[in-house]
Amino acid sequence: MNLSQRLSMTVQLQQAIQILQFSAQELRAAIEKEYLENPVLEMDYHDEAMQAAPDAPQDTSIAALSDYLGGDGKQPGYFVDDKEKNFEAAAPQYTTLEDELLEQVNFTFKDEAERAIATFIVGSISSQGYLTVPVAEIARATQSDAALVEKVLARVQEFDPAGVAARDLAECLRLQAKRQGIYEGLVAAIIDRHLDEVAEARIKEIAAAEHCRPADVQVGIDIVRRLDPKPGSAYGEGSPVTITPDVVVRRAEDGSYKVEIEDQYVPHLQISALYRQADNFDASTRKYITKRLNAAAWLINSIEQRRQTICHVVEEIVRRQHDYLEKGRAYLHPMTMKEVADAIGVHESTVSRAVANKYVEMPGGIAALRSFFTARLPGAGSEEFAASQAKAAIEKLIKEEDPKKPLSDQKLCTLLKNQGLDLSRRTVMKYREQLGYASSVKRKRY
Repeated sequence: MNLSQRLSMTVQLQQAIQILQFSAQELRAAIEKEYLENPVLEMDYHDEAMQAAPDAPQDTSIAALSDYLGGDGKQPGYFVDDKEKNFEAAAPQYTTLEDELLEQVNFTFKDEAERAIATFIVGSISSQGYLTVPVAEIARATQSDAALVEKVLARVQEFDPAGVAARDLAECLRLQAKRQGIYEGLVAAIIDRHLDEVAEARIKEIAAAEHCRPADVQVGIDIVRRLDPKPGSAYGEGSPVTITPDVVVRRAEDGSYKVEIEDQYVPHLQISALYRQADNFDASTRKYITKRLNAAAWLINSIEQRRQTICHVVEEIVRRQHDYLEKGRAYLHPMTMKEVADAIGVHESTVSRAVANKYVEMPGGIAALRSFFTARLPGAGSEEFAASQAKAAIEKLIKEEDPKKPLSDQKLCTLLKNQGLDLSRRTVMKYREQLGYASSVKRKRY
């Protein structure tokens, strides 16, 4: 006989864990789904503007309810208001780059042949705004002359956004510069002949080739960099993602911070009083209602437990990160999920689930809850520094550097070590790149 221990996770426990991980939007969808499936639940919204949700049946007789529960699951006529009309809300419309260009095609081209070519060109433009098909292939596909395709393409390149339908980066920048009236002199030379040198910060080489000062080249490059290398990126391919905070941290009059769960758009569930009188039903109906009552009670308790857990986690974050709230992200203290879990008396995995896919609104803006838990780096004097603090220190040094003599990664390592933060050159380079700063060679100003 073999004896072994096994951990069995019930369906209800799985549901509770899943609910804890839900964001506010996901929780709302789960509640509305359960409401439609469980007849013992009543649902209302905290926000008065969202009271349009259908109400649970209340003013009906026990006999009618028994017939409904024991029937084929279809709602009888006395549950429906004849005057009530159900309409699906129209989904909001989001314009894609292709939609925007096709609309301009319809306004611009009256000739059917030209319009067909223009439509084919629009369909061959990438999401970044570049034409991906050669002119010869477009002419072959549309059975047109290459000269006509070039003529239509030139018209399409006049569309908004500026730079669209270009065949390469130089043409894209050239189209934008011409539209702004700056395609001349050194700017034109940089676009036409020196983009590779610009990418490698070979400013002196450009200055020598164009017989001008490096400082003038630097100014020209600054102007070119204001142009958009990806004109189509402003248009999405689908609906934009809206971040809704799950928790709000507000500052009270006494200077303390108050944590509030943002649940005004999450429906409130309760058990209908009509179904609590199970003794009035027959045995089969009573068994069904009892099962649904247990499921509803567990769901309501799980939602409340989620609310309390998130609240406790955020309260502990606020307690530990007072300097962050007062002074900004540079003062974020090192903090792990285990420390927060030990402080509030739960397992570390519970904290991980509680902060997953959730955002908090603070006086300084909206932040992901998971962003407060940072990796630790060993520092001098047995102290520990958060990775965010290291990045803040690097950013501060770069912002205060002499632009004519920018700090190399090795020099940054030395200066950080003097501040008590011992990082390798490779780590400094990684953090610098994550902050969006180029190497010292490319940061140099003339």
